[in-house]
Amino acid sequence: MANVTVIGAQWGDEGKGKIVDWLAERAHVVVRFQGGHNAGHTLVVGNQTYKLSLLPSGIVRGTLSVIGNGVVFDPWHFRDEVAKLQGQGVTITPDNLQIAETAPLILPFHRDLDGLREDASGSGKIGTTRRGIGPAYEDKVGRRAIRVCDLAHLDDLELQLDRICAHHDALRAGFNETPIDREALKAQLAEIADFILPFAKPVWLTLNDARKAGRRILFEGAQGVLLDIDHGTYPFVTSSNTIAGTASGGSGLGPSAAGFVLGIVKAYTTRVGSGPFPSELEDEMGQRLGERGHEFGTVTGRKRRCGWFDAVLVRQSAAVSGITGVALTKLDVLDGFDEIKICTGYELDGKTYDYLPPHPQDQARVTPVYETIEGWSQSTAGARSWAELPAQAIKYIRRVEELIQCPVALVSTSPEREDTILVRDPFAD
Repeated sequence: MANVTVIGAQWGDEGKGKIVDWLAERAHVVVRFQGGHNAGHTLVVGNQTYKLSLLPSGIVRGTLSVIGNGVVFDPWHFRDEVAKLQGQGVTITPDNLQIAETAPLILPFHRDLDGLREDASGSGKIGTTRRGIGPAYEDKVGRRAIRVCDLAHLDDLELQLDRICAHHDALRAGFNETPIDREALKAQLAEIADFILPFAKPVWLTLNDARKAGRRILFEGAQGVLLDIDHGTYPFVTSSNTIAGTASGGSGLGPSAAGFVLGIVKAYTTRVGSGPFPSELEDEMGQRLGERGHEFGTVTGRKRRCGWFDAVLVRQSAAVSGITGVALTKLDVLDGFDEIKICTGYELDGKTYDYLPPHPQDQARVTPVYETIEGWSQSTAGARSWAELPAQAIKYIRRVEELIQCPVALVSTSPEREDTILVRDPFAD
């Protein structure tokens, strides 16, 4: 059976949660493979709204959910998020949720360092969520991380603490902060260990067994391709690779397991935090998009910046991530616009670009080239078939396909899971 990898193809917040939830009904396993609890996914099921940031979206349906080794894992946030969802009636046990034994932990001093750096950066702020994601990834690649499996071996932690404290105490001294309290940290880890360890499993083995048995696996990405540490708008990016290829290394399955790569794309563009945004609208039109789309970050609550659809960036995302088809979300937000613009290229110093230049100063200076399309007055909200869409809305979708050089597989017309038009079934490929 085919697997599906779902990634954001813009700057995140594209509506991945709903699409993953919609697909999870037909999946046997849902896997988070990168990022941390800086990733916000909102699911609307009937009159109930679930806000997830670390747990895979499949957990709401009871689908076996896996947090892979590529995720940086905050055990205290995990406990809080589990308690919140259980309070909403969601069943979460080691039978339907597994955490990779090798996932690195986000610890209190990671959050400290994240905030200290942002505060000291002045106008150079990246706009992190201050949740310790970046510092935890740094410790992972620096080979000094404390991992989930270490919670079962707290008596053998001294050598790792020597390495991690040697690094962080020097950084903390530079910010006039006291050294890490090793005993307090060990006590915190001992207190949380009994809650975490029942969920800890060799998830690579679980996933390989599922694949051999012909089970459908759904890989759930966090953030978006434009926030990828290599392929995004560096340095205003996240600290992990967000492209589809990461599903392999972040889960323990080989690259052939990725299957159909579904890129989630808003019918317009949004961004949270700092960084270049060529098609941003800093006028009443941008405000209208934000108000109609309820554009506030799930994790941070920050107001999202809004702009017209940027076909250049999505085409670039599709290329570097091998996207098979896209899911176009929030089409209904564009209802009632007399005209809709699409960014088809950039101009910079008299030169035309069909991709985003790599240097941040050039990215900040490019001027978008727009194509204007007639809008539609009829409502698309709640449409579940092509026949329910206005002709002009279909024309808009077809033009988007042409410009991004990638077919539309799904169209989402509201936050409700069933308000989805299926054009091409990802699990059938």
